[in-house]
Amino acid sequence: MSWFRALKVTTRSGLTVERKRLEPLIALRGAAGLAIVLAVSLTLFGPAVAAGSAFGAFQAAIATFQRSWRPRPELALASGASLGISTFLGYLTGSHLVFFLPLLALWTYLAGLAWAAGPTIGIMASSNVAMMLVTITLPTTIAEAAGHAAMMAFGGLVQAALVILFPVRRWGAHRDALADALAAEADYARRLRHDPVAAFDPEPLMLARNAAALTPRQARTRPAQLHGARGLAERIRPVLASLADPAVGVPEEGVERDRVRELLAAAGAILDAAARAIRHGSPVKIPPGAIATFRSPDTGAILSGPPQRAAGRLGSLLKDVLETAGGVRPTGAEDPEPPSSAGPKDRGSAPDPAAQSPQGLENVHPPQGLESGHPPQGGENAQPPQKLESAQPPKGPEKAQPLRRPSIFQLLPVAVRAIRREARPGSPILRHANRVAAVAVAGYLIGDVLPFGHGYWAPMSAVMIMRPDFSQTYSRAVARFGGTLVGVTAATAILQLAHPGTYLSAVLAVVCAALMYLLMRTGQLAAQACVAMYVVFLLGMGGQEWSQTVPERVVLTLVGGVLAMLSYALYPAWETPRLRTRLADWLEALGEYAAAVVAHYASPAGKSCPDVREALLKARDAHIAWEQAAARAKTEPVRHRGLSNAAADEAAHALHHIGRVVMLMEAHLPERGATPVPAADALADALRTATRDGAQAIRERRIPRWTPVREALDAWDGEGVPDRVVRRGAALFLETLEELSDALDTDVPPMTRESTEQR
Repeated sequence: MSWFRALKVTTRSGLTVERKRLEPLIALRGAAGLAIVLAVSLTLFGPAVAAGSAFGAFQAAIATFQRSWRPRPELALASGASLGISTFLGYLTGSHLVFFLPLLALWTYLAGLAWAAGPTIGIMASSNVAMMLVTITLPTTIAEAAGHAAMMAFGGLVQAALVILFPVRRWGAHRDALADALAAEADYARRLRHDPVAAFDPEPLMLARNAAALTPRQARTRPAQLHGARGLAERIRPVLASLADPAVGVPEEGVERDRVRELLAAAGAILDAAARAIRHGSPVKIPPGAIATFRSPDTGAILSGPPQRAAGRLGSLLKDVLETAGGVRPTGAEDPEPPSSAGPKDRGSAPDPAAQSPQGLENVHPPQGLESGHPPQGGENAQPPQKLESAQPPKGPEKAQPLRRPSIFQLLPVAVRAIRREARPGSPILRHANRVAAVAVAGYLIGDVLPFGHGYWAPMSAVMIMRPDFSQTYSRAVARFGGTLVGVTAATAILQLAHPGTYLSAVLAVVCAALMYLLMRTGQLAAQACVAMYVVFLLGMGGQEWSQTVPERVVLTLVGGVLAMLSYALYPAWETPRLRTRLADWLEALGEYAAAVVAHYASPAGKSCPDVREALLKARDAHIAWEQAAARAKTEPVRHRGLSNAAADEAAHALHHIGRVVMLMEAHLPERGATPVPAADALADALRTATRDGAQAIRERRIPRWTPVREALDAWDGEGVPDRVVRRGAALFLETLEELSDALDTDVPPMTRESTEQR
């Protein structure tokens, strides 16, 4: 992509206002906390301290909006306390440039490295540095600086207290993550009706797994509806794929295919109903037609073999999903970190009941009251919706332990290790830390030299704009300047028309903050416009005239944005050159996943396969890393260096198919005691070796070859296979590997070859 086109794309992205679900109650709570802090500060200390303390409450409220699975009061407390410490240290050195510049460089460098611990920590750290640059100019003595720091910490305390006293959807993020996973599976089921080999994005399942990791305190108070549904969703996905795929399922047309389409449509409707119930904490409204589809006795007469087993297993899993979403936790459906994609009744040597009887939902009846919209009654684990927030996980010997999330103190060494891993040459995070530190110092010096005053706005804008990747940095630069221009224009017009005093300015600042909280998810343009108005009114409350702040803010914001954009152009961290490495990592992870699955056909161990589960999670991580890198690379103004966009798309398509083939084989893993397939052991070794060698070839810009896999399949010919899934799946795996080689073989375009052959 050329620089002109890249700038055009990032500009459009920065100026886009998206339609998002607004959260007015959370915005109102954040604005109320800010108003309380402003009122207390104005009453006790006056406008100057109130302006400084307001930044603490303002930033603490923003911290509670960051997506985090932890209790958000902790984020508000951490934000207010860290801003208070930053402000006090900054004030101590602010009057001596020789001391302040090293402190600013160190603070921004650490804020840049904080992105290694996650985007939430990175955003909080960057915001603290930016706010510090403003707040250190407000006090005049050390005592006042300490008072400002204390009031900022107080602002974080107030916001934390409001989160505790007035929780809004306390488990909302967890509910949304789980509901999104089930809704994604519902959409997948519907797409499989028309495209039996449709791709599935694993990100919703990964997000749901992240949300399912709980601290001990969270595990004790988790709603009943959040118990077990994620594990069921993990197991449903491969069953849906195996039911629809013609390679191991039914033909592409005919009576069997029609029956499969009906089952997939019913599964989508049931999953959607479960997703809505979990998202809103309401009873399940089960579609009667969907239940009737699975109760029909025709399924056993129409389907046979692997499709019949898949249909029965799907019905059994959907029954468990309905019971879980209805607030009644089925036995053994706890979030057990499932070792494979099998149903909860598939463990051990006992045969799958659903495999014996395809009517997997024949015994499913809506819990009492669901059809009429009343809470479910009866059952020792039933919980009415209004009490789900305090539902206790049931006791019993079959209860599995949920995923454990470390406490805040346990997270500190984890964050330190993450930062140490990124503190290496060539790391995008390290380059970002170097960039942001250099730009902050340069921006502060430039702002100090320019004859405007308030020179801190240039480095503050740069720090708020800069991100570790190109597209976000440039789009935020455009959005910040555009939003600042709109915001200061609107604020100036209000100031000239209304001439507000101290208290009216404070009210206007709170209103602007509330609008920012409400609109911050719709895009940077709206958020930055509200922030610009907030700062103008807040400083106006402290006695500064609009003519002292507005022109300076516009010019210095432009300076900060230009510095941020130039820094990335001169010292970039492009994703494009790393695409081959990301692709190779994904292939290697898929090879390990495939080898783990195939090896279990040689040594059947039932559905309890922790090695398969671990390999699947690693493959998903590699997949998401590739997706993120490819998305960033498409907006970068650099040449592809050996892997064009077309080749990358084709290679990713081939790897998607590889993952789908392995998933199909995993869905039909043999039960413990089933007939072994000795040749599968050699094939597993061949898959592991070939994909490792192929990954190395991709990194070295060579075309990978798959001789070990081909030889293993040739040696397999003639051997009796009790189930066609593994042999057919292995052949499909080789075909997709060959597609990957063709996608990477871009030396001679395919049309040139064809035209040469025709000649």
